[in-house]
Amino acid sequence: MSTHPTATQEGNVRLASPNPAPVPGAALILVSLLCAGQSAVALQAPHLTGPQLVNQGRLEEALAEFRSGVEAAPKSVAANNGVGVVLDLMGRYAEAQPYFTQAIKVASKPLDRALAQRAMAIAHGFAGDCKGAEKYENDAYDFYLATQDFVNAGEVADEMGRLCLDAGDLNRAYDWYQKGHDTGLQEPNLSRERQDLWEFRWAHARARIAVRRGKTDQARKLVAEARAIVDKGKIPEQEEYFPYLAGYVEFYAGDYQAALADLNRANTADPFIRCLLAQTYEKLGDRDRALEFYRKAAGATAHSVPAAYAQPFAKRKLEQYLRPVN
Repeated sequence: MSTHPTATQEGNVRLASPNPAPVPGAALILVSLLCAGQSAVALQAPHLTGPQLVNQGRLEEALAEFRSGVEAAPKSVAANNGVGVVLDLMGRYAEAQPYFTQAIKVASKPLDRALAQRAMAIAHGFAGDCKGAEKYENDAYDFYLATQDFVNAGEVADEMGRLCLDAGDLNRAYDWYQKGHDTGLQEPNLSRERQDLWEFRWAHARARIAVRRGKTDQARKLVAEARAIVDKGKIPEQEEYFPYLAGYVEFYAGDYQAALADLNRANTADPFIRCLLAQTYEKLGDRDRALEFYRKAAGATAHSVPAAYAQPFAKRKLEQYLRPVN
């Protein structure tokens, strides 16, 4: 794995050119070390690995596989992280966190420790604990900053902002997003593309925070600002993240038909988008479509920032929908 991966929006890793948003381990953090490239092998292997089992949603079997790994190698970062990930996906958050703690403790390289800290932060995100995540993201942020890696330091800050925004801690989210923007701009010899990226992400974040604060007019102005940045043509790969922004703002502004139109143009494989679509259909009174998308979001198997909110929320909604009526 590259030590300088890039992403397109908080928690969505893309190992490619200096494009959009965050993070070397922001999305699948250490799980990316375990899961990448496994699906094709899974079709042939007589014995499926833990990551392959996770990818197939066979969580009980995956848990047993990773636990065996921990028993065989108690100081394995990957095995401890794997147990933690599966327990989080199963909703057993308190049980998961000691394994992430162990992964941090046994990591022998500073970068591996930073990635493990980010995995622990996402674990707190699954539990809806923004404050708990902050210690670990702060440690990872300090590591990247100390190594003059302003790109990944900024991405960690944006990752933390997203975790807090999804948890409803808007002030803390704003502070971290601002830190991410300001840190990212410290990169030496900053290209015009990279500058536009940070400005786009900052407008994107402020729009979402503004509409959550009830400042709809301000949010829509920031949506227009984000649109203008993309239209400059320097960051075309960010185009796919604009419908998500527009749909998010319209959803919280209460225009559910507009939100639906925008979100259907977003990445509907993203668990957060699926969850937001479910909420939109729910507001529009379409129970069947709401259930369809809640089921899809609840089935997420990524230990990522988008899934940290969407998967637990969708599971709770399904429980409400399917609870027997007395």
